[in-house]
Amino acid sequence: MAAMGLTAWAYSLSESLLSDPFPRRWAHSQGVAQRARSLGPIMGDDAELLEAAAVLHDIGYAPAIALTGFHPLDGARFLRDRERADERVVRLVAHHSCALLEAEERGLRPELEGEFEPERPDLVDALLYCDVTTTPDGTRTTPADRLDEIVRRYGPDTIVGRFIQRAAPEMHAAAKRVEDRLARVSAGG
Repeated sequence: MAAMGLTAWAYSLSESLLSDPFPRRWAHSQGVAQRARSLGPIMGDDAELLEAAAVLHDIGYAPAIALTGFHPLDGARFLRDRERADERVVRLVAHHSCALLEAEERGLRPELEGEFEPERPDLVDALLYCDVTTTPDGTRTTPADRLDEIVRRYGPDTIVGRFIQRAAPEMHAAAKRVEDRLARVSAGG
């Protein structure tokens, strides 16, 4: 990884795991990473870290590494154990998009909490923002439309549907915090 650079390595790994079995998930991951790149003005020295985590956030869906069926945990374990990835990238993947709430729905919260410390709140917010403003096809959307789409796709009474409905207030709040930071930078403050 060191010889290649963090983001180049992350794109290569994510593509190798997602592009064939899940081309749409790969398109989403690329869109989330593009959104992360657009946050450069507020991310400073953490811009590359955010982009790497963004393109990797869904690798836990890959059949080769999906062991528990909970993609944040599976992806983070793979990055930590098999790839020896940057600890901060691993933590962002583990905790992306209110993962603790979904882990709770799945009975996996103790594992996620016990194995992976959360990353800084502003980085967690930024990755969540990138995820909830990107469609499954990798194009831009609003948080409201994205969360509605997820509930429709999975169904309101499924694990994912229940989790999204529970997490929606925090997801909207996190997106607003990021939008507010972007607005302050744009306004010169």
